[in-house]
Amino acid sequence: MPSDGVTAAFHARISTHILDTVTGDPATDVYVRLERRDSDGWSTISEGRTDDDGRLRYEVPLHAWQAGGYRLFFYVEPYLGGDCFFPEITVAFHVHDPNRHYHVPLLLSRYGYTTYRGS
Repeated sequence: MPSDGVTAAFHARISTHILDTVTGDPATDVYVRLERRDSDGWSTISEGRTDDDGRLRYEVPLHAWQAGGYRLFFYVEPYLGGDCFFPEITVAFHVHDPNRHYHVPLLLSRYGYTTYRGS
């Protein structure tokens, strides 16, 4: 097993973190899907739920992690409640160097969100 704790069959170079900016707490158990764009459109390459610290590190198969277009789909309605303004959030981005780590955090509230390229 590599020193980063990821099994050899996976190349985990992407992670996310969701922080609830109203409570100041991590957003736990939020479903997040990672998709990659190719000539046929978008396809899911990994999915999961945020942990107790609001974090999710993807285990992306080696053959699926390459330079190109990606997006994270955050299904936040169950976390925020049915009357939230943004039930789903999609963040699209480009991976230029697949050997670098990409961290895409989400700062979340009932009526707004922001994201950035983290480290």
